[in-house]
Amino acid sequence: MIKHYFKLFLRTFRKKPTYTLINIFGLAVGMASSILIFLFVQHEFSYDTYHEKSDRIFRVSRAWYNQDGAISLHLGHAAPPFAPLLKSDFEEQIVEAVRVMNTTVIMRDEDKVFKEERFFFADPELFEVFTWKLLEGNPADALSFPDGLVISASMAKKYFGDEDPMGRALELRIGSEIYNGQVRGVMEDIPDNSHFQADFFASMEPVVDFYGGYEAMMANFGSNNFATYLLLKEGVDPDEIGGQLPDFIDRHIAASGQGIPASKGTQLFLWPLTDIHLYSNLDSELEPNSNIEYVYIYGAIALFILLIACINFMNLATARSAKRAMEVGLRKVMGADRQLLVKQFMGETIFMTVAALLIALLLAWFALPYFTNFTGKDLSLNLIDHPEYLAGFVGMVILVGLIAGSYPSLFLSGFQPASILKGTYKIGSIHEKLRSFLVVGQFAISIGLIVAVLVVINQLDFMKNKDLGFEKEEIAILPAFEEFSSNISFLRDRWMQHPGIEDVALASRIPSGRLLDSQGTQAELDGKLTAINTRIADVHISHSFFQAFGMEIIEGRDFDKLLASDSSESFILNESAVRAIGWASPEAAIDKPFIYGNRRGQVVGVVKDFHFESLHQPISPMVFMIPDTRINEVAIKLSPTDREVALAYLRDEWLATRPDYPLEISYVADKFDEQYEAEEKVGAVFGFFAGLAILISVLGLFGLSAYATEQRLKEIGIRKVLGASSLNIVSLLGKDFLKLVIIGFIIAVPLAWMGMSKWLENFAYSITVSWMIIAISGCLAVLIAAATVSSQSYRAALVNPVETFKKE
Repeated sequence: MIKHYFKLFLRTFRKKPTYTLINIFGLAVGMASSILIFLFVQHEFSYDTYHEKSDRIFRVSRAWYNQDGAISLHLGHAAPPFAPLLKSDFEEQIVEAVRVMNTTVIMRDEDKVFKEERFFFADPELFEVFTWKLLEGNPADALSFPDGLVISASMAKKYFGDEDPMGRALELRIGSEIYNGQVRGVMEDIPDNSHFQADFFASMEPVVDFYGGYEAMMANFGSNNFATYLLLKEGVDPDEIGGQLPDFIDRHIAASGQGIPASKGTQLFLWPLTDIHLYSNLDSELEPNSNIEYVYIYGAIALFILLIACINFMNLATARSAKRAMEVGLRKVMGADRQLLVKQFMGETIFMTVAALLIALLLAWFALPYFTNFTGKDLSLNLIDHPEYLAGFVGMVILVGLIAGSYPSLFLSGFQPASILKGTYKIGSIHEKLRSFLVVGQFAISIGLIVAVLVVINQLDFMKNKDLGFEKEEIAILPAFEEFSSNISFLRDRWMQHPGIEDVALASRIPSGRLLDSQGTQAELDGKLTAINTRIADVHISHSFFQAFGMEIIEGRDFDKLLASDSSESFILNESAVRAIGWASPEAAIDKPFIYGNRRGQVVGVVKDFHFESLHQPISPMVFMIPDTRINEVAIKLSPTDREVALAYLRDEWLATRPDYPLEISYVADKFDEQYEAEEKVGAVFGFFAGLAILISVLGLFGLSAYATEQRLKEIGIRKVLGASSLNIVSLLGKDFLKLVIIGFIIAVPLAWMGMSKWLENFAYSITVSWMIIAISGCLAVLIAAATVSSQSYRAALVNPVETFKKE
């Protein structure tokens, strides 16, 4: 039977090679697109599932609340005491609790010096929770030594080549502190599908020393720098623990001065390990995570592309129905029943689908390196490593074959032999309406994707060009260091003598970063100091900060380095902070008593609101102060005309001052753009697959117009004899198809508008889905459809009527 169907497929291919190739190519493109997207989706859902106990591992996050109950800050990190306290208080439910803390170190091995950002301090029990195999060393005690280091296989190769790394010493510099570590373990490289990547794990002992000892560390609930993970016992319900966390908070953190329980202001949450990558996009994460919404979007695009390809197949198959009607009639006269004919046509479809799959796999194999590079994921089509893919491909063939072949099979097998042989058989209106409905569906999907592409492009353009309230261009960022902080005035004056440097400023955080630092606030309201229950983020800056960034002081004054009190008693707020506190205007805030953390003073100025963070976040209430500590970055305003000369000068200065520390210069404008990479990828994916959807839809429209033209050749001939011009014929045949496209447009517009409006809610500042975007999408679809249909219609209009009547 299979051999018979294969022969029928080959016969069809020989008789109608163009039809067969178009059909197979349309399916192949749709299947290749779906394969690539499904590889990506499968990879996204696989994050952290390789850990043997992944279903029992949970990460602890910490949130803070405003007085109205709204979350003001939610971190994927927690304070150092929480891990041991949770294990102690819930010893019946928790097997182990571990902390990891990320930092950047300068690593030295003799003459080799590298900046390492994937460096973590970790508790000794790390390898009891996570399944990272050690190639050398004992996982039970590798991190129990005060100088213990576990390095990845890649780092072992990088630092020691083919030599044995075990027992080798590495010098670690963190800020101004120098530590000596000893390699006590080598682990396999952490898989790509992990929510964070690490090249080094070091003993937690240096961190304990930094906090002033174990007791001081256990008393510090304000330093939320530790990613904390719990391994629960089998059968334990995490919600049972979660319900007891408010009482846990109140047991270990004192109530406020007003007697408000600590759990009213801060709370802990448990996140399943395998949910972090797709569901956790908190204010702090070990690494940027993905978003489940985008995974659903990509999955929907794959299904839409595959559906359009199947619809295209149906339309092309039914377009040839007139050519196969006589075949069906003769087979039925010779005794073939409908069931046998359905099997025959489905068999042909399955063979076409198998051929399309083989081409799709070839296309996917060629495109995979580019797609992998685009997504940044380690995707593979290797059937040896992933035998489950084979079952998926078989399932795809069956699914596509059934969807694409079911309607044509039932349609063709339903022809009546008597009317066919008499030449009186006509296609029913129901079938014609169904084909029209399929074309409408194709173009509705395509137009929806076009709208999505234009919305994403416009939103990206809006974000990149919106006035942020300061000058982001030509501002370079260097890491701060102790020598610079202690000699800021001298170095700033010297550097600004260079013609390519316009200004220099220091800060704890630079615009484009997240505002994660805050303390308790009190301000004068109605003549008395009042606790402010709204979070106000703080940034420590140098006197020249606002000047360097071109920020506007709208009330009061800037910090003055000639006033010593500005370094200890003065604050500058932004407009949002003034509103959050409850003052009537920026003018009303000036000289008001203000307490922030342990610093007492008064407000000396108000800066105009500006976007410190990306446009995903609203402008936060902020307070600025001259620092005594916490200077992390140097901002340098460069002259556009002497930029490269200035950068060369800075590199020389850095080499003379910090020869042991590799220099990496970044830029504020680039850092803002980096925060929109996910949206740029969405736009690129929409654009590429919208193009494919339109291409396949055009093939479907081509098939349907070919079918309609074929059915009306006699009518066209008569009209030409009666004097109709080619333009009349093209208009006659094209208007019906343009109606279908317009109907598709009408269906697509509200759905696309709702979907993209929902997507735009991810941004605190966004465009609206304008009618211009809708109109452009519709015009593009109509133009493409008109070009496709008119090519067929014009060719039919050029046929000599005599030739048409001869065939009749």
